[in-house]
Amino acid sequence: MDLLFKSTRNSDLKMKASEAILKGLSDDGGLFVPERIPEFDTSLKAFSEMDYRETAYNVMKLFLTDFTEEELRSCINKAYDEKFDTPDIAPLTKAGNAYYLELFHGKTIAFKDMALSILPHLLITSARKNNISNDIVILTATSGDTGKAALAGFADVPGTRIMVFYPKDGVSPVQRKQMVTEKGKNTRVIGVDGNFDDCQTAVKKMFNDKELKQRIGSRGFQFSSANSINIGRLVPQIVYYVYAYTRLLKNGHIKDGESINIVVPTGNFGNILAAFYAKNMGLPVRKLICASNENKVLFDFFNTGEYDRNRDFILTSSPSMDILISSNLERLIYHIAGNDADKNKALMESLINNGKYDITPGMKEKLECFRGFFASEDDTADKIRSLYEDTGYVIDTHTAVAGSAYDKYVKATNDTTVTVIASTASPFKFTRSVLTAIDKKYDSMGDFELIDELSALANLPVPAAVEEIRNAEEIHKTNCKVSDMIDVVEEYLS
Repeated sequence: MDLLFKSTRNSDLKMKASEAILKGLSDDGGLFVPERIPEFDTSLKAFSEMDYRETAYNVMKLFLTDFTEEELRSCINKAYDEKFDTPDIAPLTKAGNAYYLELFHGKTIAFKDMALSILPHLLITSARKNNISNDIVILTATSGDTGKAALAGFADVPGTRIMVFYPKDGVSPVQRKQMVTEKGKNTRVIGVDGNFDDCQTAVKKMFNDKELKQRIGSRGFQFSSANSINIGRLVPQIVYYVYAYTRLLKNGHIKDGESINIVVPTGNFGNILAAFYAKNMGLPVRKLICASNENKVLFDFFNTGEYDRNRDFILTSSPSMDILISSNLERLIYHIAGNDADKNKALMESLINNGKYDITPGMKEKLECFRGFFASEDDTADKIRSLYEDTGYVIDTHTAVAGSAYDKYVKATNDTTVTVIASTASPFKFTRSVLTAIDKKYDSMGDFELIDELSALANLPVPAAVEEIRNAEEIHKTNCKVSDMIDVVEEYLS
């Protein structure tokens, strides 16, 4: 029997997985969620004997039930191939008192590759299954990593176009250059005079603009999303938490059924939501530790039950987490509201109209498995430096936010449960912040000098994703105001 997907704002709206993947965002502004979270039909011991691709199939088949086995395996095999620089796809490294789940071994050296390598194949398969003749236009806002991963996934894919909007002053030099040097003929990259929340809000408005969708529809196009609001992004992210647990089991670091903690550096909430789904499918997880940077809207939410975006937006050294509107949190709110779309809709309307909402005590009780901690800029730098000095292991700024938050959690609880930290980006993406955290002397060097210095310091080769942009031509030079984003889209699709 097919598992159907519902809108978080209208429980009467239901569709198959392929239809939800194609739409990306529901017409009512809600996000698609499974009508129930399926349980594993495979034992953890059996999972531990599988490689990454086989694990992916046995997790994803439970959600994408209208895909045939041949279709789903084809998508998985095309996604998790030689574009990853390790056959493990997502290896675990022990450093200090935790295991770091390295999610940055894909083409763009960030965790977004884990889902965006497969999303294009899921989308094209979904289009064929639903007899779609329009070209699919991927409309995406990025805080740094989603943009390049989406561009890499969709570049020159027949039947698709992709437009990426990024805050032009809110990404790292490497992140920016990765995007603006993209050569795909079906790609457009636009810097926006605003922050990520401005970009994301404008993109959501375009998804909900019926007149715009009619205009582009008449020209043979339809919108879809590569952001984590697309259920086709979220489902593949569940896989690597299952894989991490079962590697610990296979290597004898935990016993079958023993609980672990998972720490995730969190901005838009999709990555930690995937861990929540894994837990509810049957993965033994004790605590989900939500790590925030100085834009600590999620830290405050988990500690008070109030979500309030009415605060200053802070640019930090972990730019992919510089977010005040965590879109995927809506899915969690829907679940803890008892899958009540009306209750969720009212809270989201309060967020739109007042910039905040409060959950009920009963809803807050259902967040018992979550803990929120945050790291200041000094905390982040201290974690990079201390972990390197103690172990020789170098982490990026986002992973350092998670590492610092985990240290605070241990200090507060004395919990020594085996813990996995999601390492979401290569340190080569944020070389200046990483190296100056280790030693201030590096701040006088140029960006690519720093890359070579980091390679020597960490005894790691420079990733191909960085090497290929060293002297690459900047192709995408368009900047615009937030208010002009819709005009840029219409011009591209005219």
